Amino acid sequence: MTWLDPDPFLRGVAWRDAKGAPVRADPDDLARLPWDTAERAGLPIGVRLEFTAAGASAVEIHYRAEVPAPGEEMRSLAHTFALWADGRLVHETAVTPAEEAVAVLELPPGGGPFTLHPPQDRAPRVLALRGVGGTLTPAPRGPRWLVHGDSITEGWWSTRPAHAWPAVAGRALGLDTVNLGYAGAARGELAVAEQLATLPADVLTLAFGTNCWSAVPSSATLLYETTRAFLALVRRGHPRTPLLLLSPLLRPAAERTPNALGATLGALRSAMEAAARNRVADGDSRLHVLSGRDLVTEDDLADGLHPNDGGHAKVAAAVAEALGPHV
Repeated sequence: MTWLDPDPFLRGVAWRDAKGAPVRADPDDLARLPWDTAERAGLPIGVRLEFTAAGASAVEIHYRAEVPAPGEEMRSLAHTFALWADGRLVHETAVTPAEEAVAVLELPPGGGPFTLHPPQDRAPRVLALRGVGGTLTPAPRGPRWLVHGDSITEGWWSTRPAHAWPAVAGRALGLDTVNLGYAGAARGELAVAEQLATLPADVLTLAFGTNCWSAVPSSATLLYETTRAFLALVRRGHPRTPLLLLSPLLRPAAERTPNALGATLGALRSAMEAAARNRVADGDSRLHVLSGRDLVTEDDLADGLHPNDGGHAKVAAAVAEALGPHV
């Protein structure tokens, strides 16, 4: 079979760089972003392939990835292609990062639609795909969902990309999830809000704030005003798009502990929620607030901050319930 251009099959793509690779920040506007945001934006978090198959017994993925330096540790789980159908994992294969290689995944009967999650580390790029013994067709696109957040949104401590809460919620609602989570960042940077405003979207979710307690400390007053400004800038590009603000999840060590500016995470969470609710009171009827405080318990946290798979599932269920009536 002939190799196929992957572009019609790709989902979760925000921007492309000069070489055509999917990236998660505007490549023409990187200078205004913090270095950590720009660095994380180079990883294709959440980018995947969606297709149906007629008569094909397997799918071949021609890809390119960064090769680890000599002695650099690699986990097999970190470089795994995973195939999903009907909301469940049906096949996966771990591969060695290579400058150029082909991964093969068996297809079950039924024809799909299938979602194929490539690895997310080593900045892999799918060059082509083809069916073995049959044909592949791009699956229909769902409504486009932009999800902005931090490492929790990126999916840290989930065992697979498909288990991160944006992937789980998007699957439940049939959305084309675009993951704009930036580990270590997402502190209400207004340049990010302006970039979000330029992207097409049928629904949006903002899930930042926990890094405003520690990474770059904020006071409650400052975060209130930052949230108001962030929402105003996003609304410039999406004045009537359904928008959900998810405030920070439980973080036991930070809930009652003041940061360098005297703010506890509890106070920061309240400030964010108040900023959004005041905007709703001012007439933004398509803005909704979901408090993250009680969505997970300590047992759902892998390291006291990031949810495990069970925690990601709980967050996904709450977000899907909140967004369901609006998509």
